[in-house]
Amino acid sequence: MKEKAQLETRVAGFDRAWCALEDARALHELAEEARDDATLVEAAQHAAELERHVETLEFERMLAGPHDRANAIVEVKSGAGGTEAMDWAAMLYRMYTRYSERKGWDVEPADLVAGEEAGISSASFFARGEYAYGFLKAERGVHRLVRMSPFDAAARRQTSFAAVDVMPEIDDDIVIDVKEADVRIDTYRSSGAGGQKVNKTDSAVRLTHLPTGIVVAMQNERSQQKNRSMAWKILRSRLYDYEEKKRQVVLDAQEAAKKDINFGSQIRSYVMAPYRLVKDLRTGIETGKVDDVLDGDLDPFIEAFLLGVRRTDRVVDD
Repeated sequence: MKEKAQLETRVAGFDRAWCALEDARALHELAEEARDDATLVEAAQHAAELERHVETLEFERMLAGPHDRANAIVEVKSGAGGTEAMDWAAMLYRMYTRYSERKGWDVEPADLVAGEEAGISSASFFARGEYAYGFLKAERGVHRLVRMSPFDAAARRQTSFAAVDVMPEIDDDIVIDVKEADVRIDTYRSSGAGGQKVNKTDSAVRLTHLPTGIVVAMQNERSQQKNRSMAWKILRSRLYDYEEKKRQVVLDAQEAAKKDINFGSQIRSYVMAPYRLVKDLRTGIETGKVDDVLDGDLDPFIEAFLLGVRRTDRVVDD
C-alpha cells in the first residue's frame, strides 16, 4: 500500500508538470499574437511554476531508491592521523548532526567512543525524518582535512582522514532472520573520562554476528537494556545492508572505501590552510565557505551528487 501511494504521488506530480507546461505554452502563444504585456507577465509566472514542478520531479527522481524515505544511521570513524584525526571525526559528527537539525530531522545519539586525548574514535547517531537516508547516503566515504594542527606546538600543517558510513534504519515489519546462536553477546563496563562518569556496572553491550563478522558495540546509555536494544536495532540494519550489497552485481564502492581510510579513497577535501576550500572530488562542486559547510551547509554538495552533476568550474559561494 505504501509503494502504491508513492507511485500515485509521482504520477500526480507528472500530471501537474504537464498541465503547467501546456498552460505556459498556450499563454506564451497568446501573448505573442496579442502583443499584450499583461499576458506576457502571466506567461512568465506560469513558466516559473513549471520550473518549480520540474525541480520537484528532479527531487523525486534522485530520491527514488527503496529506502530513500527511511530514517538513517550515520557512523563516523577516525582514520589516519592520530589525535588530529579523532578531532576531525568529532568535527564531522557535529557537521552531520547540524545538517540533520537544519533539515528538521530528529537526532538521537547512538554510541560514542571518545578519543584518548581529544575528539572521538568513533560515533553514531540516528537521523529520523523523511528522506534522511536518501540525502545522507551521499556522504558515505572518506573525508580529508588539511589545517594547521592545534595539537602541534610548532603549528605545522597536518592532513587527517575520517570515514563516514550511512545505513537505512530498517522498519520492524521487515523480517531479518538472525539466529541467536549466530550472535555472541558480551557485556562490559563502559569507558569514560574517570570520576563520576565511569559506569560501575557492566552496562556496555557488544554484539558479534559470527557468520559475517559484523560487530556492534553500544555504551552510550547507562542502562544495559537500552544499550542492548540499540545494538540489536543497528545490527539488524547492518545485516540488511550487508545482504543488499551481496545482491548487487557491482561491488559496493563505499564498502571498499571503508577498508582504506587514506588519501586514495576520499570523496571530499576540506582545506583550512594555506587557503580555505571545500571540494567534492566526485562532482567538482567547491566553496571557500568552510565554516558554513562545517556548520551543516551541505545541500549544494549532496544535491549535486544525487543529481549526477559534475562541473569542475562550479562554485557555491554566491
